[in-house]
Amino acid sequence: MTQPPRLVMIGGSAGSLDVIFRLIEALPAALPAALVVVLHRKSTGDNLLVELLATKTSLRVKEAEEKEPILPGHLYIAPADYHLLIEKDLSFSLDDSEKVNYSRPSIDVSFESASDACGASLIAVLLSGANADGVEGLRQVKERGGLTIVQEPGSAEVDYMPRQAIKNVAIDIVADAGALGGIINELLRQPGER
Repeated sequence: MTQPPRLVMIGGSAGSLDVIFRLIEALPAALPAALVVVLHRKSTGDNLLVELLATKTSLRVKEAEEKEPILPGHLYIAPADYHLLIEKDLSFSLDDSEKVNYSRPSIDVSFESASDACGASLIAVLLSGANADGVEGLRQVKERGGLTIVQEPGSAEVDYMPRQAIKNVAIDIVADAGALGGIINELLRQPGER
């Protein structure tokens, strides 16, 4: 990466929740970047996902809100039934336009807006899932100098999403589910900590 990461976007669908649990357990509370999780989920709003993730990490976990500034050391979750956009001033914007790849929130929409806002200081991670949402977003992240990471399909509960990403984009890192947290932790280390 040419710039220190400011934002880590994590997208997933079927079979990705356990991977996210393991990934965030490996991350320290003093994370120098923010994490944003975009999961395909049922459209009814509930706080269960926030509560579940909060039991697995020392990061502050919350659902993203309109115009909220994105802060390091926080884990934000895309709200159900909204596309989550990242603005150039590193704040959130919520959008209820048509579904993309049969999904709202769409991983593609979030990855693409994050790549516009962060360019080379973005890490985008795509996990297990049953459709190709996230592939176009990863392509744009790559084109704008960000780092792309995909779960190794053999470690995915549903391998279609990571396979499509690897097939269609020159992914920087392909890693087993259990290694993702350590990789992200290493990428986010300050130069003096290495």
